[in-house]
Amino acid sequence: MTIDLAVIGGSGLYKFPGLENAARQRVQTPYGPASGDVVLGDFAGCRVAFLARHGEGHTVPPHRVNYRANVWALHSLGARRVIGVNAVGGIRDDMGPRTVVVPDQVIDYTHGRYTSFCDVEGAEVKHIDFSEPYTAALRRALLDAAARAGVKALDGGCYGATQGPRLETRAEIARMKRDGCDLVGMTGMPEAVLARELDLDYACLALVANFAAGCGDEAEISIEEIFAHLAAATAEVPRIVAALLEAQA
Repeated sequence: MTIDLAVIGGSGLYKFPGLENAARQRVQTPYGPASGDVVLGDFAGCRVAFLARHGEGHTVPPHRVNYRANVWALHSLGARRVIGVNAVGGIRDDMGPRTVVVPDQVIDYTHGRYTSFCDVEGAEVKHIDFSEPYTAALRRALLDAAARAGVKALDGGCYGATQGPRLETRAEIARMKRDGCDLVGMTGMPEAVLARELDLDYACLALVANFAAGCGDEAEISIEEIFAHLAAATAEVPRIVAALLEAQA
């Protein structure tokens, strides 16, 4: 099976708009069930696979996502390029609500998650190079696609991955800022490293839903505002993906 691109949808992106001739496929993996069926369809003249990271009803919290099963399922169907769409909070001043960012670094603050395909008895132990956690060529292609689609996307930034599902304290965000984080999210890891272990090209398309705690002018983070900002940013995703696919046609 040939898949031109796989998209993993985060909060707010549970179905991929415009996917034609869509068919569902449930994939059995050695790591248990994925978050849901993989939806295969045609988009912008190419074959696309879509998987909702949290399930289509947002029933799977970030710390309970079966990241290994999700990545393995897409790989087993023939995907070689994966875009992870992630809802995030902005730490850096220019990364406010509704900003689209293509980060280039990550710091992992999560715990208790299966972070490697090596976490199975008898599996080969791989010490992969993760100095650059996202595939440079795919990042560049995403940024170029956003420009062609008329969507402003910021190039670079450090994604800090936290455990969730709660939002972070002001002190935690202050520490992350000192560490060099520009964005904060709950699902960026171990997805990126698992893709690297399977030799998949992987890049993150981060959609800023809110300023993180203690950043920006908001005294308190409103869940209603988060979802409004996220919906606006998510609406740009199909345009960016279409421009990405049209460039390779």
